[in-house]
Order: sequence, then C-alpha cells, then structure tokens
Amino acid sequence: MRDRIIVALDVERLPEAQNLVNVLDQAVFFKVGLQAFLAFGPELIAYLQEKGKKLFLDLKFKDIPNTVFGAVQSVLKYQPDFITIHLTGGGDMIEKAQLAAAKQPGPTILGVTILTSLSNDDLKETGISLSTEEAVLRLCELGLKKGLNAFVCSPQEIEPIRRRFGQEPLLVTPGIRPAWSEKGDQKRVFTPQLAIEAGCNYMVIGRPITASPDPADAFARILQEITS
Repeated sequence: MRDRIIVALDVERLPEAQNLVNVLDQAVFFKVGLQAFLAFGPELIAYLQEKGKKLFLDLKFKDIPNTVFGAVQSVLKYQPDFITIHLTGGGDMIEKAQLAAAKQPGPTILGVTILTSLSNDDLKETGISLSTEEAVLRLCELGLKKGLNAFVCSPQEIEPIRRRFGQEPLLVTPGIRPAWSEKGDQKRVFTPQLAIEAGCNYMVIGRPITASPDPADAFARILQEITS
C-alpha cells in the first residue's frame, strides 16, 4: 500500500523538498510538478534517484503533436515512472507522446482528463457543455482508442470509469483529502479510504502530508486508513 500513495512535492525550496524526502522514509513514490521542476527539478530528481524513490513527473504536456513528442523525449533522461499529458491535446498528440515514451523502457504515459479544481460551471465557462463526468469518460474513451491505458481523474470519476471500461485502466487520483485535513482548492475530493474502495490504483496527496507539522505521522495515518 505504501507504493500507492504518491507524495506531491509542491514546495518552494529545494532544501524543503529534500527534507520531506528524508522525513518520509516510508514513502516510495514522489510527484514533481511544474513549480518544483522549474525551480530546482534536476537537483530534486537526482536526490530522489539517490534515495531510490519512484518519480512521477507531472508536467502535463499539451501542444502540437511533434512538440509533445520532443518534450517527452527530453524528459526521458530523468527516468520517470509516470509522465503526464493532457488528453484534450487530441488523438495525434496522444499517439506521439506514447511513441516518444516507447524509446525508453519504463515510463508510463498518464492521460490527464479534467483537473480536480474544475466544476461543471467551470467547464461551461470554457465552452464545454458536458458535465465533468461526461467529459472525463469521453477523454478516457479517446485515450483507450489511441492505445493509452492510464489516466488521471478525480476520485468522483473512478466508479464511472470502472463501470464503463472495467478494471484494466490504471487510475491515478489527485483530490485526496483525509477527513481531518482541509479541502483547499480541490472541488471533487474523496478520503483515501473511499478512493481505494472506489478502485483507484494510486492516490496523489500533497498538503495534508507536506504541510503537516509532522509529515511522517500524517503519512502513517493515511497508510493506516487505507490498510485497515
């Protein structure tokens, strides 16, 4: 179960991120997103590799197909376990990302569906008339059609995805908030236990762990919740 908790290192300084890696000795998987990657990405990734940790490189690529092909190729040097792309980039882009990732054994391309910070009203503001659930299912269908079998979705879409597409797709879910933590800017959230019961494979958890006065204790409490 430790492998299924991905700790998001969304922090401002490299020493803070390194300290979290040291304190969270039970954690196996860490996410490096845009903030940390742009500020001190290579140094942090080297530190994670030194500590024998798994890397979720969450840069959410979305551009024309050839640009995304080049971007995925460029980050293969970091030996990531997961790389994210936005499925709204379209079918050709999805195929190009997978083609680039196939040049090195190991990395899995995760297709980001709809961000957990977005609601139905937010989608309408962008001209999308579908509900968040309908949009997520449509994007997963596109991904599967193009050979992609791993997705990022909110916990609320886990059960609909499982009903429609079965147990085979790998699902990574942000928007996980233990009952004792603050919701923050996430709008579609579950507790860790509910997410596991719904059928997620991996859960991404940041502030409930990293902003805790005792991150190791927070991680242990979450681990206890999902193993009990």
